[in-house]
Amino acid sequence: MKDVQGSLDKRGIAIDSVGITGVKYPITLLDRANKSQRTIADVTLSASLPHFSRGTHMSRLVEVLNQHHDRIRLETLPLMLQDVANRLNAEAVQVVLKFPYFIEKAAPVSKAKSLMSYECTFSAVANGSVRDFVLGVRVPITTLCPCSKTISDYGAHNQRGVADVQIRTVVRSNGEPAFIWIEELIEIAEQCCSAPVYSLLKRPDERWLTMAAYDNPMFVEDVVRELTAKLKRDRRVAWFRAHVESEESIHNHNAFATLEWRRRKTPARAHAPSKSAVTMVASET
Repeated sequence: MKDVQGSLDKRGIAIDSVGITGVKYPITLLDRANKSQRTIADVTLSASLPHFSRGTHMSRLVEVLNQHHDRIRLETLPLMLQDVANRLNAEAVQVVLKFPYFIEKAAPVSKAKSLMSYECTFSAVANGSVRDFVLGVRVPITTLCPCSKTISDYGAHNQRGVADVQIRTVVRSNGEPAFIWIEELIEIAEQCCSAPVYSLLKRPDERWLTMAAYDNPMFVEDVVRELTAKLKRDRRVAWFRAHVESEESIHNHNAFATLEWRRRKTPARAHAPSKSAVTMVASET
Protein backbone atom coordinates (compact mmCIF):
# COMPACT_ATOMS: atom_id res chain seq x y z
CA MET A 1 0.00 0.00 0.00
CA LYS A 2 1.09 3.56 -0.61
CA ASP A 3 3.09 5.17 2.22
CA VAL A 4 1.29 8.53 2.47
CA GLN A 5 3.10 9.67 5.63
CA GLY A 6 6.45 8.94 4.02
CA SER A 7 5.69 10.95 0.90
CA LEU A 8 7.72 14.03 0.03
CA ASP A 9 6.56 17.38 1.42
CA LYS A 10 7.59 20.37 -0.68
CA ARG A 11 6.79 23.14 1.80
CA GLY A 12 10.22 22.87 3.43
CA ILE A 13 8.98 23.21 7.01
CA ALA A 14 10.38 20.95 9.72
CA ILE A 15 8.21 20.24 12.78
CA ASP A 16 9.71 20.21 16.27
CA SER A 17 7.58 17.44 17.71
CA VAL A 18 4.87 15.06 16.51
CA GLY A 19 3.63 11.98 18.29
CA ILE A 20 1.06 10.35 20.54
CA THR A 21 -0.27 11.35 23.93
CA GLY A 22 -2.77 10.15 26.52
CA VAL A 23 -1.48 6.56 26.40
CA LYS A 24 -1.90 4.62 29.66
CA TYR A 25 0.93 2.16 30.29
CA PRO A 26 2.38 0.19 33.23
CA ILE A 27 5.85 1.13 34.50
CA THR A 28 8.05 -0.05 37.35
CA LEU A 29 9.82 2.35 39.72
CA LEU A 30 12.46 1.96 42.36
CA ASP A 31 10.83 2.21 45.79
CA ARG A 32 13.01 3.10 48.76
CA ALA A 33 10.94 1.08 51.22
CA ASN A 34 9.78 -1.82 49.04
CA LYS A 35 12.51 -2.02 46.37
CA SER A 36 10.04 -1.63 43.50
CA GLN A 37 6.59 -0.23 42.81
CA ARG A 38 4.34 -0.74 39.81
CA THR A 39 2.11 2.08 38.69
CA ILE A 40 0.29 3.34 35.59
CA ALA A 41 1.80 6.19 33.60
CA ASP A 42 0.20 8.60 31.18
CA VAL A 43 2.68 8.51 28.30
CA THR A 44 3.52 11.09 25.66
CA LEU A 45 5.99 9.90 23.03
CA SER A 46 7.13 12.14 20.19
CA ALA A 47 9.82 12.78 17.61
CA SER A 48 10.96 15.59 15.34
CA LEU A 49 9.83 15.52 11.72
CA PRO A 50 12.20 16.61 8.92
CA HIS A 51 11.07 19.19 6.39
CA PHE A 52 10.91 16.71 3.54
CA SER A 53 8.50 14.25 5.22
CA ARG A 54 4.75 14.82 5.10
CA GLY A 55 4.03 12.96 8.31
CA THR A 56 5.36 10.52 10.88
CA HIS A 57 4.32 6.91 11.32
CA MET A 58 2.31 7.12 14.55
CA SER A 59 1.77 3.35 14.59
CA ARG A 60 5.51 2.83 14.99
CA LEU A 61 5.42 4.79 18.24
CA VAL A 62 2.78 2.40 19.55
CA GLU A 63 4.87 -0.53 18.33
CA VAL A 64 7.83 0.73 20.33
CA LEU A 65 5.70 0.91 23.47
CA ASN A 66 4.45 -2.62 22.93
CA GLN A 67 7.89 -4.02 22.19
CA HIS A 68 9.25 -2.48 25.39
CA HIS A 69 6.20 -3.68 27.33
CA ASP A 70 8.13 -5.57 30.03
CA ARG A 71 10.99 -3.11 30.08
CA ILE A 72 9.27 0.25 30.43
CA ARG A 73 11.14 1.50 33.45
CA LEU A 74 12.61 4.91 33.90
CA GLU A 75 16.15 3.59 33.66
CA THR A 76 15.41 1.95 30.29
CA LEU A 77 13.91 5.03 28.64
CA PRO A 78 17.08 5.85 26.66
CA LEU A 79 16.81 2.47 24.92
CA MET A 80 13.21 3.21 24.00
CA LEU A 81 14.10 6.69 22.75
CA GLN A 82 16.90 5.28 20.63
CA ASP A 83 14.48 2.75 19.18
CA VAL A 84 12.08 5.57 18.25
CA ALA A 85 14.90 7.59 16.67
CA ASN A 86 16.02 4.61 14.60
CA ARG A 87 12.53 3.64 13.43
CA LEU A 88 11.51 7.17 12.45
CA ASN A 89 14.94 8.46 11.40
CA ALA A 90 14.38 11.37 13.80
CA GLU A 91 17.04 13.70 15.16
CA ALA A 92 15.19 14.42 18.41
CA VAL A 93 12.83 12.23 20.44
CA GLN A 94 11.09 12.77 23.77
CA VAL A 95 9.08 10.77 26.26
CA VAL A 96 7.08 12.16 29.18
CA LEU A 97 5.64 9.92 31.88
CA LYS A 98 3.10 11.22 34.39
CA PHE A 99 2.28 8.77 37.15
CA PRO A 100 1.01 8.49 40.73
CA TYR A 101 3.58 7.34 43.29
CA PHE A 102 2.43 5.92 46.62
CA ILE A 103 4.15 6.14 50.00
CA GLU A 104 2.93 4.64 53.25
CA LYS A 105 2.87 7.41 55.86
CA ALA A 106 2.31 7.17 59.59
CA ALA A 107 0.24 9.91 61.27
CA PRO A 108 2.32 12.11 63.62
CA VAL A 109 0.67 11.07 66.93
CA SER A 110 -1.52 7.99 66.49
CA LYS A 111 0.96 6.46 64.00
CA ALA A 112 -2.00 5.25 61.95
CA LYS A 113 -0.67 4.20 58.56
CA SER A 114 -2.16 5.01 55.19
CA LEU A 115 -1.08 5.35 51.58
CA MET A 116 -0.40 8.86 50.29
CA SER A 117 -0.40 9.53 46.56
CA TYR A 118 1.98 11.98 44.90
CA GLU A 119 1.86 13.15 41.28
CA CYS A 120 5.22 12.61 39.59
CA THR A 121 6.65 13.29 36.15
CA PHE A 122 9.67 11.89 34.40
CA SER A 123 10.74 13.36 31.08
CA ALA A 124 13.62 12.30 28.86
CA VAL A 125 14.91 13.90 25.68
CA ALA A 126 17.46 12.56 23.24
CA ASN A 127 18.80 14.90 20.57
CA GLY A 128 21.91 13.54 18.92
CA SER A 129 24.51 13.09 21.65
CA VAL A 130 22.57 15.25 24.12
CA ARG A 131 20.55 13.51 26.84
CA ASP A 132 18.33 15.39 29.28
CA PHE A 133 16.38 13.86 32.18
CA VAL A 134 14.08 15.68 34.60
CA LEU A 135 12.17 14.39 37.61
CA GLY A 136 9.13 16.30 38.84
CA VAL A 137 7.15 15.80 42.04
CA ARG A 138 3.99 17.58 43.19
CA VAL A 139 3.70 17.50 46.97
CA PRO A 140 0.52 18.58 48.84
CA ILE A 141 1.36 20.93 51.70
CA THR A 142 -0.27 23.15 54.33
CA THR A 143 0.58 26.84 54.74
CA LEU A 144 -0.61 29.17 57.51
CA CYS A 145 -0.62 32.89 56.80
CA PRO A 146 1.93 34.85 58.92
CA CYS A 147 0.05 38.10 58.32
CA SER A 148 -3.25 36.62 59.47
CA LYS A 149 -1.65 35.27 62.63
CA THR A 150 0.04 38.59 63.41
CA ILE A 151 -2.96 40.89 62.95
CA SER A 152 -5.65 38.65 64.49
CA ASP A 153 -6.58 38.53 68.17
CA TYR A 154 -6.83 34.77 67.83
CA GLY A 155 -6.61 32.20 65.04
CA ALA A 156 -5.15 32.45 61.55
CA HIS A 157 -6.27 31.29 58.13
CA ASN A 158 -4.52 28.33 56.59
CA GLN A 159 -4.89 26.46 53.34
CA ARG A 160 -3.74 23.46 51.39
CA GLY A 161 -1.25 24.07 48.64
CA VAL A 162 1.20 22.23 46.44
CA ALA A 163 4.97 22.33 46.10
CA ASP A 164 5.92 21.42 42.53
CA VAL A 165 9.63 20.56 42.36
CA GLN A 166 11.56 19.58 39.22
CA ILE A 167 15.23 18.63 39.27
CA ARG A 168 18.21 17.54 37.22
CA THR A 169 21.18 15.96 38.99
CA VAL A 170 24.91 16.32 38.43
CA VAL A 171 27.14 13.84 36.66
CA ARG A 172 29.86 12.41 38.91
CA SER A 173 33.55 12.37 37.98
CA ASN A 174 33.21 8.67 37.18
CA GLY A 175 30.57 9.47 34.58
CA GLU A 176 27.66 8.20 36.67
CA PRO A 177 24.73 10.54 37.38
CA ALA A 178 23.91 11.31 41.00
CA PHE A 179 20.96 9.46 42.47
CA ILE A 180 18.00 10.98 44.30
CA TRP A 181 14.97 9.09 45.56
CA ILE A 182 11.48 10.36 44.82
CA GLU A 183 10.92 10.00 48.57
CA GLU A 184 13.76 12.42 49.31
CA LEU A 185 12.19 15.21 47.25
CA ILE A 186 8.85 14.61 48.95
CA GLU A 187 10.47 14.81 52.39
CA ILE A 188 12.29 18.02 51.49
CA ALA A 189 9.07 19.67 50.34
CA GLU A 190 7.20 18.57 53.47
CA GLN A 191 9.97 20.00 55.66
CA CYS A 192 9.67 23.41 54.00
CA CYS A 193 5.99 24.19 54.66
CA SER A 194 3.86 24.99 57.70
CA ALA A 195 2.77 21.35 58.01
CA PRO A 196 2.58 18.23 55.83
CA VAL A 197 -0.61 16.61 54.51
CA TYR A 198 -1.77 13.08 55.38
CA SER A 199 -4.40 10.68 54.04
CA LEU A 200 -5.49 9.37 57.46
CA LEU A 201 -5.63 11.39 60.68
CA LYS A 202 -7.12 10.73 64.10
CA ARG A 203 -8.18 13.56 66.42
CA PRO A 204 -4.81 13.69 68.25
CA ASP A 205 -3.12 13.97 64.85
CA GLU A 206 -5.40 16.81 63.75
CA ARG A 207 -4.67 18.64 66.99
CA TRP A 208 -0.92 18.19 66.53
CA LEU A 209 -0.96 19.35 62.89
CA THR A 210 -3.16 22.35 63.60
CA MET A 211 -0.81 23.56 66.30
CA ALA A 212 2.30 22.69 64.27
CA ALA A 213 1.08 24.86 61.39
CA TYR A 214 0.16 27.68 63.79
CA ASP A 215 3.68 27.60 65.24
CA ASN A 216 5.24 27.62 61.77
CA PRO A 217 3.45 30.27 59.65
CA MET A 218 4.67 30.61 56.06
CA PHE A 219 3.91 32.57 52.94
CA VAL A 220 4.40 30.82 49.60
CA GLU A 221 7.53 32.98 49.31
CA ASP A 222 8.85 31.43 52.54
CA VAL A 223 8.25 27.90 51.26
CA VAL A 224 10.06 28.58 47.97
CA ARG A 225 13.03 30.09 49.80
CA GLU A 226 13.22 27.15 52.20
CA LEU A 227 13.10 24.73 49.27
CA THR A 228 15.83 26.69 47.53
CA ALA A 229 18.09 26.68 50.57
CA LYS A 230 17.78 22.91 51.00
CA LEU A 231 18.17 22.00 47.33
CA LYS A 232 21.15 24.30 46.82
CA ARG A 233 22.94 22.61 49.71
CA ASP A 234 22.44 19.21 48.11
CA ARG A 235 25.53 18.71 45.94
CA ARG A 236 23.67 16.14 43.83
CA VAL A 237 21.34 18.80 42.42
CA ALA A 238 22.47 20.55 39.24
CA TRP A 239 19.24 22.41 38.44
CA PHE A 240 15.79 22.81 39.93
CA ARG A 241 12.57 24.70 39.51
CA ALA A 242 10.36 25.15 42.54
CA HIS A 243 6.79 26.37 42.18
CA VAL A 244 4.58 26.72 45.27
CA GLU A 245 0.88 27.53 45.01
CA SER A 246 -1.68 27.82 47.79
CA GLU A 247 -5.45 27.64 47.38
CA GLU A 248 -6.22 30.65 49.54
CA SER A 249 -9.00 29.96 52.02
CA ILE A 250 -10.25 33.56 52.46
CA HIS A 251 -9.38 35.04 49.05
CA ASN A 252 -10.94 34.46 45.66
CA HIS A 253 -7.57 33.72 44.14
CA ASN A 254 -4.52 31.50 44.60
CA ALA A 255 -1.09 32.71 45.63
CA PHE A 256 2.12 31.36 44.10
CA ALA A 257 5.89 31.81 44.04
CA THR A 258 8.38 30.32 41.57
CA LEU A 259 12.17 30.08 41.59
CA GLU A 260 14.57 28.43 39.15
CA TRP A 261 18.23 27.78 39.92
CA ARG A 262 21.23 26.20 38.19
CA ARG A 263 24.54 25.09 39.67
CA ARG A 264 26.88 27.07 37.44
CA LYS A 265 30.01 25.07 38.23
CA THR A 266 28.53 21.81 36.94
CA PRO A 267 30.11 21.03 33.55
CA ALA A 268 27.90 20.34 30.57
CA ARG A 269 27.99 16.76 29.36
CA ALA A 270 25.66 14.25 27.81
CA HIS A 271 25.06 10.95 29.53
CA ALA A 272 22.56 8.14 29.51
CA PRO A 273 20.89 7.38 32.85
CA SER A 274 22.11 4.60 35.09
CA LYS A 275 19.93 1.76 36.35
CA SER A 276 18.29 4.09 38.83
CA ALA A 277 14.62 4.69 38.22
CA VAL A 278 14.80 8.29 39.35
CA THR A 279 18.25 9.39 38.23
CA MET A 280 18.45 12.64 36.35
CA VAL A 281 21.38 13.98 34.37
CA ALA A 282 22.53 17.57 34.38
CA SER A 283 22.29 19.25 31.00
CA GLU A 284 23.95 22.56 31.67
CA THR A 285 24.40 25.42 29.26
